[in-house]
Amino acid sequence: MSDYRPPLRDMKFVLTHIADLDGLTTLPDFTHADPEVAFAALDEAGRFFSDVVAPTNLSGDTAGSVRNPDGSVTTPPGFKEAYRQYVDAGWGAIKGPLEYGGHQFPGVIGLAVMEMLTASNMALSLCPMLTASTITALEKHGSEEQKQTYLPRLLTGDWTGTMLLTEPQAGSDLGALGTKAVPNDDGTWSLTGQKIFITYGEHDLADNIIHMVLARAPGGPPGTKGISMFLVPKHLVGEDGAPGERNRIECVSLEHKLGIHASPTAVMALEDATGYLVGDVHEGMRYMFTMMNDARLHVGLEGLGISERAYQQALEYAVERRQGRAVGAAKGEASPIVEHPDVRRMLMTMKANIEAMRAVMYDNAAAIDRADHDASDQARATAAARAALLTPISKAWGSDLGVELTSIALQVQGGMGYVEETGAAQYYRDARIAPIYEGTNGIQAIDLVMRKLPMDGGAVVGGFLDEMDRLAGELAAEGESPPVMRDALKTGVDTLRAATDHLLRCEEVNDRLAAAAPYLKMFGIVAGGYYLARLALAARRSGADDEWHRAKAATAAFYARQIMPQATGLLGAVTADAEALFAVDPEHLGG
Repeated sequence: MSDYRPPLRDMKFVLTHIADLDGLTTLPDFTHADPEVAFAALDEAGRFFSDVVAPTNLSGDTAGSVRNPDGSVTTPPGFKEAYRQYVDAGWGAIKGPLEYGGHQFPGVIGLAVMEMLTASNMALSLCPMLTASTITALEKHGSEEQKQTYLPRLLTGDWTGTMLLTEPQAGSDLGALGTKAVPNDDGTWSLTGQKIFITYGEHDLADNIIHMVLARAPGGPPGTKGISMFLVPKHLVGEDGAPGERNRIECVSLEHKLGIHASPTAVMALEDATGYLVGDVHEGMRYMFTMMNDARLHVGLEGLGISERAYQQALEYAVERRQGRAVGAAKGEASPIVEHPDVRRMLMTMKANIEAMRAVMYDNAAAIDRADHDASDQARATAAARAALLTPISKAWGSDLGVELTSIALQVQGGMGYVEETGAAQYYRDARIAPIYEGTNGIQAIDLVMRKLPMDGGAVVGGFLDEMDRLAGELAAEGESPPVMRDALKTGVDTLRAATDHLLRCEEVNDRLAAAAPYLKMFGIVAGGYYLARLALAARRSGADDEWHRAKAATAAFYARQIMPQATGLLGAVTADAEALFAVDPEHLGG
């Protein structure tokens, strides 16, 4: 199993030319984190994650997390030590606010750090990811007392956070949840119910676990409008700020899963557990979406991080493995399989999609930074709209690609890839959860066509399409020869515009829902080509004439020729009505 080498040069290039880190760090909240400082931090993070965290990945998968008879959970050997070093190094606090002990770097730098953590060990990364979402929810909706009590320790990672949403009878339909919250005379609440699929609901990495729980308070309307959010700590916090009495929330079992074996996925039972209302009563769903939207970008990032790790291993194998004789090779000599066209196609498919994903997600994160920190109201609103549009693309397209690309990486390694000890199979297994996490990818597609496309009467998506069209014009003005990227981008944008116009005009809800998944995939493909073309143009304009910069143009050209045409093929599925989906009665679906 190969080591992980953080692709720092690629990451910095995207931060510079897509996320506009230079401009971002002129905002008053980020002036202390200029690109030189930020890049030095990323260099150090790269060393830390490759040296300390990456070696725990395979052993963690083999050992898994274990629930003990007393309900406690033991994580795999080496996890506590690696996590402690992560906390001591301050990586969890990198994007946290200064007033609560954070370093307040731009969120896009935090995303780059999280990419390296995820690639190093996806199962371990889920704990800091959910803690970050807990921080976001408290920062935006918690009381000042809650912020002062919990944020400093969550930011350091000394305490961790979770989301308690799902219940046995209520999966994606949170309106059906039944956990009850009853007010107490002292201002606290007593919560009773059961939650399932709780990532890091119990573990031994931290002194306390802060659960953000959805429950029903008395007097609320049925459905999602009657849900409130409560903060339920594993250990009640004393006046001195230290964890004290054990709360009445416990792990009753751990799930046995396809992948992410090292990540404890808990069934949590609450029996008159003490909780604290976050924000206003019956506003819990709105607050929870703050957490989920933050987590959705990070789940898309799981597709990127794990694909990068799998790609590095597949490339190393393809360079070293000799089999067959490539065209033009000397007779009697076996060639490295990287010289065979089909293997090269697989590797280039991985490389191009990984670079496209990174650009989409970093721009998504930079838009969130500007939405939260820009001085101009108009600029914040524009950035918020861009972030809203890109988030379902980042999550669904990115996590779907994670499954596809880890499968390709396994294929490159053939039978050895299918053998567990090489680690290739683990990447494939681990990646499969991401399309399910934080709102399935079908839900992301529905969100895109039903909520995001109609924003501002279609002006938000229209503005993005116009932006991509302008780049095609720039490519034409630059005199690209042959005009591969320009022509592919123009065709892709025209196709995406036709699909978008169709959906904005479509009044039949089922037809729009039927088109949602192919439309999201089309959007991701075209957006990926757009961002790769931007990177290729930036590489050309830099004036550098080395293999690394030339590879940017070559990668974009490969994407234009081999991947962008897939978008045109999806147009028929987008514009078709839903009739074919319902043509067979359920009782006849089985044959």
